[in-house]
Amino acid sequence: MLRITMVKPRILILCTGNSCRSHLAEGILRQAAGDFLEVASAGSKPAGFVHPLAIRAMKEIGIDISEHTSKSMNDFLGSQIETVITVCGNADQACPVFPGQVNRHHWPFDDPAHATGTEEEQMEVFRRVRDEIKKVFEAYADGRRDAIRAGKSK
Repeated sequence: MLRITMVKPRILILCTGNSCRSHLAEGILRQAAGDFLEVASAGSKPAGFVHPLAIRAMKEIGIDISEHTSKSMNDFLGSQIETVITVCGNADQACPVFPGQVNRHHWPFDDPAHATGTEEEQMEVFRRVRDEIKKVFEAYADGRRDAIRAGKSK
């Protein structure tokens, strides 16, 4: 019996620090499209940690990113990346072209790590940014799913 294994297109979400926005987007896109897309995130200057309030904001919507790690975009330079999505201006400017890269999108979001005030006031900013990212990345997943149903690869 011949078994054909389909390779999922790899999506790389980039931000400068890879501590907040890119992890929010990675978790959301994985949940929305992990059945047909491979999703990873990285940073141009990785912070070395995932922000605890990002983890908490995602837990509130049932997505666990507590095992995510902050990675460098250089870790992916030898990988086949189909689509690069930058979620902050600095990463967009620093983003290299990856081997085999077909698509590139730039969807900037406010950085919730810069939120000030009480922890609850900061959480409100994390929730707002999370919800904005959720709308955009779920729509992206729906568009990709529709394209697959229509017989188009991208």
